[in-house]
Amino acid sequence: MESLRFKAINNLSSQPPVDVEKCAKITGIFGANVFTLATAREFLSDEAYKSLVNSIKGNKKIDRVMANQIAAGVRQWAESRGVTHYTHWFQPLTGTTAEKHDSFFTIKGDGTPIETFEGDALIQQEPDASSFPNGGIRATFEARGYTAWDPSSPAFIMEIGNGKTLCIPTIFVSYTGETLDYKAPLLKSLETLNKAAVDVCNYFDKNISKVTATLGWEQEYFLIDEAMFNARPDLILSGRTVFGHAPAKGQQLEDHYFGSIPERFYGFMRDFEAESYKLGIPLRTRHNEVAPAQFECAPIYEEVSIAVDHNTLLMDVMDRVARRHKLRVLFHEKPFAGVNGSGKHNNWSLATDTGVNLLAPGKTPKTNLMFLTFFVNTIKAVHDYADILRAAIASAGNDHRLGANEAPPAIISVFIGQYLTKVLNDVKARVGDSFDEQDEAILKLDLHRSIPELLLDNTDRNRTSPFAFTGNKFEFRAVGSTANCASPMTSLNTIMAATLKQFKKDVDSLIEKGDKKEIAIMQVIREYIVSSEKILFEGDGYSQEWHNEAAKRGLPNLPTTPVALDAMITEKAIHLYESNNVMSHKEIEARHEIELEKYIKRVQIEARIMGELCTSHILPAAINYQNTLINNIKGLKEIGIAEDSYANQKQILVKISEHINKVSDLVEKMIDARKVANKIEHSRDKAIAYQTTVKDQYFDSIRYHVDKLELLVADQYWVLPKYREMLFLR
Repeated sequence: MESLRFKAINNLSSQPPVDVEKCAKITGIFGANVFTLATAREFLSDEAYKSLVNSIKGNKKIDRVMANQIAAGVRQWAESRGVTHYTHWFQPLTGTTAEKHDSFFTIKGDGTPIETFEGDALIQQEPDASSFPNGGIRATFEARGYTAWDPSSPAFIMEIGNGKTLCIPTIFVSYTGETLDYKAPLLKSLETLNKAAVDVCNYFDKNISKVTATLGWEQEYFLIDEAMFNARPDLILSGRTVFGHAPAKGQQLEDHYFGSIPERFYGFMRDFEAESYKLGIPLRTRHNEVAPAQFECAPIYEEVSIAVDHNTLLMDVMDRVARRHKLRVLFHEKPFAGVNGSGKHNNWSLATDTGVNLLAPGKTPKTNLMFLTFFVNTIKAVHDYADILRAAIASAGNDHRLGANEAPPAIISVFIGQYLTKVLNDVKARVGDSFDEQDEAILKLDLHRSIPELLLDNTDRNRTSPFAFTGNKFEFRAVGSTANCASPMTSLNTIMAATLKQFKKDVDSLIEKGDKKEIAIMQVIREYIVSSEKILFEGDGYSQEWHNEAAKRGLPNLPTTPVALDAMITEKAIHLYESNNVMSHKEIEARHEIELEKYIKRVQIEARIMGELCTSHILPAAINYQNTLINNIKGLKEIGIAEDSYANQKQILVKISEHINKVSDLVEKMIDARKVANKIEHSRDKAIAYQTTVKDQYFDSIRYHVDKLELLVADQYWVLPKYREMLFLR
C-alpha cells in the first residue's frame, strides 16, 4: 500500500489552484464586517451613539437602557449582512480564542417566533469557567464564569463558509471576579500606564490628557502542503517535527529571504489578507522570511488592545483560509530543526492625544527632554524587571527558538544603537554629581547634533537583541510566534507604569527641595542611566563572550520555561501587579500554575508522539530495510560471492542495527522517566522533571539516532515526509 508520504508527493502536481476573488481596492472592503463608529452612526440613535463613543473614548460605563438600544442597532446591522447568530468572542488562557454561538431567534410566550438581541445578551454571557484553564481558581463543580463586553474593541462579523456570526469582543472572569483571560489584565495595564504617563507628560505639556500604548506585531509562520502535514503525526499533535534530518539544502544560500513568493502561497496570502481587511485588520506587509517555506505579515500600528485582538483573530483566519488552499500554517516557534524559528516581534511605543510619539526624538529642547525621559524610563523598566519580561514570553515552543538561528537569546538586554549610546554617555559625562545654573546649557538637548536627521533609522538593527530601540519604538523581539501579544504587552505596560510612577516621585522630591523642574528631571534621568546601563548591549547576543559578560553584570539567564516562570510569583512581581491594579496575588498564582501545566502537557505530548512514531513508523521501516539487506547478503553468500564483495552492505547493516537498538532502548527509558515525572504532584517540580529527565535527557538523543536511520534506510521504505519535501515542494 502506498504511504501517505508518497501519495502527498504524487498529488502535488495535480493540485488545482484556488480561485481567489480579485480585490481592486483595499479601501473598498476594509472594515466591511466591523461595527465601526461610522456604522454605529448609521444604526444607532444620537443618544445611543453618544453613549457608545463616551464608553470607547472616555471609559464611561454604558447603562442597561443604552445597552438595549445599542444591541438593537448592532442586530439590525448584522441582520442586514445575513447574520443569524452571535457570540461572545474572548481569549481564555488556552492561548486560542473561544466562542459559543447563540441565535437571535427566540419564541415569545404566545408562541410567536421573533429575532431579538437584548442589552443583557450584549453585555454578558456565561461560559463554563471550570473547563478553561483557571489555575485552581474554579473547582470542577464550580462552573459559573462570565464574559463581559469590551466596548473599546468593535464587534465584527466572522464569515465561515456560507455562515456569518456576529462576534462581540469580551473579557472573561470567574464567578468570584478573578480574570481568566489575557484581555482583562491587558486593559488594566493600559489604564495604569495611561495615568502614570500623563502625570510625567504634564511636566512638559499640560494639554496632554491621555497616553496610549501602540503595538505593531510582525507575525512569522511556515506554510506547507496539507497532505504533507497529514502524513506527519508529530506536526498534527505537537505543531513541530520531532524528527527529521536536515536536507542538503536548507537556508544556507539565503535565497528565500525576500525572494519571489510562490504562486500557490501567494494565492493563500491574497485570500487571507482580503478576509482580514473585511475584519478591519490593517495588514501592510508580506514577504518571504529567511527559512524555506517561512513567511511574515505585518500590519499598520494600532492601539495595543485592538492590535492584540487583531493578531489573535488573524491567526484563526490564516488557519481557516490555508485549509481552503489545501495548505497548513505552522505557528510553532520551531517546527523544523536547523532552520530559523518563528517569532512575533512586538513593536511598542507610546502616543499622546496631542499627536506626539513619546519615543521619537523631537524638534525642540522641550520635546527632546520629554523623549529622553520616556526613553530612559523604558530602559530602566527593562533593567529592573528583566526577569518578569522573560517570564512573559516563556513557553515550551519558545525554549526551542531563543538563542538559535537569528532569535535573540534568553538573556534580556536592550540595544539602542551608537548614536543614542553617545547621547546617554554625554548626559552622564557632561553633568557632575549635581546640577546648578551653569549646567542649564545641557538642557537644550539638541539631540539632532548627535542623531542623524533620518530619525526613523537613527539606530542600526540588532536581530540578536531581545529588546531593541529602532528609531521611534522599542521592538520586543523575544516574543514567540504562537504567543498572545497580551501577555508580554501586559508586563511591559505594567513595568513602564511602575517606573514612571517612581520617576515622578523622584523628580517631585527634588523639586520640593528647591531644584528647578528641568534640573530635577535631568538629575533623575542621569541616575537612571547610571543604575540601568548594565542592561545595554550593542554586540552579538549569540556569542559566548556575551553570556560570560552578562553573568558578570548579574543579568538573569533563564533558558528554560520552568525556571523562567519563577519570576511570576516573586514578591517583586506580586507587588508590581497588585500595586498597579493589574492582577491580584490569586490571579498571579493561578497564571503561574497554568503556564507550568501548559509546559508539562506540551512536553508530555511531544514525548508520547516521539515514542509512538518510533514504534509504529521509524522502527518498522528500519527493520524492513534491515531484512532486505540481510536477505541480500544471504543471497550473495549462497551463490558463492566473496565476503569482501558485500562488506559495505554488512557495514550498513551493522550501523542500522546499532541505531535501531539505541532508539528502542532510549524510547523505553524515556517512557519510564515520563512515568516517574507523572507521579510528581507539585507542578513546578513536575515541570522541572519533564524538562531535565525527559526532554533534556532523551529528546535530542532519540532524534540523533532516528535522523541517522533516515539517512541510512532506503527512501522507498521511509514513510514520514522528509524536510526537503515539506520545505521545498509546493
